Amino acid sequence: MASNQSPSSQNNSDEIDLGQLFQLIGRGFDAVFRWILRVFLYLKKNMFLLIGLVVVGLAIGYGLNQIISKKYKTEVIVKPQIESKNYLYDVVGEIQSNIKSKDTLFFKSIGIDNIDFNGLNIEISRVAEVGGSESDIKYLELLQSFENTDAIADIVRAELQNKSSFNHRITFSYKDATFGKVFAEKAVNYINTNTYYNNLLEVYRKNAMGRIEANEKLLKQVDEIIENYTDGLVSNNGNSSTERIVLDNQEQVNIADLFEYKTSLIRDIETKRLELEERIAPVSIINMGQPQVEQKSFFGKSIVLIPVIFVSVFFILAAVVYLNKKAQSLI
Repeated sequence: MASNQSPSSQNNSDEIDLGQLFQLIGRGFDAVFRWILRVFLYLKKNMFLLIGLVVVGLAIGYGLNQIISKKYKTEVIVKPQIESKNYLYDVVGEIQSNIKSKDTLFFKSIGIDNIDFNGLNIEISRVAEVGGSESDIKYLELLQSFENTDAIADIVRAELQNKSSFNHRITFSYKDATFGKVFAEKAVNYINTNTYYNNLLEVYRKNAMGRIEANEKLLKQVDEIIENYTDGLVSNNGNSSTERIVLDNQEQVNIADLFEYKTSLIRDIETKRLELEERIAPVSIINMGQPQVEQKSFFGKSIVLIPVIFVSVFFILAAVVYLNKKAQSLI
């Protein structure tokens, strides 16, 4: 019976199983070592051929780098205004499409004659903003001080517009540095010729200027009220039984609320002046970069890429020859 086996027989069975396991592990290590040894012997056998391929590849890559002309690029950082982000991407796509089709009439219409399409390209991408959670927390804590004021709506609105309107990078690639700079300037000017957004900007600017004028008048009136209140305190030798002001027999106004109202008027004037400064064109130019040599990645350079290709082709051919010999032996 299996249930009547002695403990010594069970121990012997466990020892046999462990011995077999260690033998399997040892055979696995031997197989790996033999494979590494075969690879080493194969590389040693073909060492001079591999070195020759690398040297020839380096020489060809160096020669191609000397022959191939440099490629330049200009990076322009822009910020869309009044929800013109979709328009920005569409117009950049339009310019790139005209480059691919080599539409000289289009480029003549925007002031570019004798255009060189060789290596010409335009791309756009969003600029990643650098920020941390700690700074965001501090900003939220600062907003709490405005939660019971009328200014919170304008602050939140401005912040939402700022978060939804990222800066964007337009990259112009070309081979002629002199032509490329002119092309980038003409293309950006064309982007800002949209009639709809320019008319909309004009309305925004008129509204902002009108609000600034109205706020300045109100601010002047508030200053007069505060000045009269201060003169009244001086005439009463600083003794005042109340902190409220009566305006033309109407409801009394708290002097603290009056100062807060003055602060909100000043803040609103500053905000509108910033809008007037920013909203000059549908797409504001933050930085118009200068022509610079376009740097390629390490494996994108011919001096490295060609030796890698030569060595890869050698190993692929060697693998095909090996598999062919194995297939012939099975026939």
